Amino acid sequence: METVDPLKEFLLKYFMPEKCYNEFFHNFNFLYVPCQKIVLSKILGIWIMLGTLIVKLPQILKLLRAKSAQGLSFTSVLLELFAVTGGMVYCIAHNFPVGAWGDTVFIVIQTLAIGFLIQHFGGNTTRGVGFVVVYCGLLSLLVSPLTPMLVATTMQASNVPAVIVGQLIQAETNYHNGHTGQLSAVSVFLLFVGSLARVFTSAQDTGDSLMTLGCMVTSCCNALIAGQVLCYWNRGPAVKEKAE
Repeated sequence: METVDPLKEFLLKYFMPEKCYNEFFHNFNFLYVPCQKIVLSKILGIWIMLGTLIVKLPQILKLLRAKSAQGLSFTSVLLELFAVTGGMVYCIAHNFPVGAWGDTVFIVIQTLAIGFLIQHFGGNTTRGVGFVVVYCGLLSLLVSPLTPMLVATTMQASNVPAVIVGQLIQAETNYHNGHTGQLSAVSVFLLFVGSLARVFTSAQDTGDSLMTLGCMVTSCCNALIAGQVLCYWNRGPAVKEKAE
């Protein structure tokens, strides 16, 4: 009975097809570019998946510590939530594997929490609870068989415009305030690096130019916010008020 090499089984399951395993470990051709791209895409995909588990936690923790959501745009959060939900609903409607959209659930939960905290620290706790309840109700409806496929497709098509508008609103808020308020630099830079990685993985794994373009546009928007974080690094509400 042939024994299975645990290392080989692990590599084939998570990082490369068997043809690449043979190319690397039988032919010792580690410079074979097509397989290098496949392995890099797999590594980035795993990194993105793990990153989504914690990408917004620094933002949530910063809000809880400061007990303030100053500088964060609720409208921007709503548009981001719409974009993320649209992609998740589209994948579920097409019966894509959970691996293709499962990480999105963590983004949704974290974004929903940020939206609630913005309302809560703004003195509108009841509105924040209503926001969460209404969203959960709408999501249940969207993932049910009652929702036509056209709705899921339309939401998916609206992803990029929603992300662009949402990020521009946040950027305008930062510019108007002269600081980034309680915006978490850690979360901003994790989102930026993650969006750059998605450009490569979408091009490598899907070959869909429209999807890749969407990822590139998202990266540019995230770069704008990251640039503002660096620009306003030593500026905050107290600093601005003192300057005025």
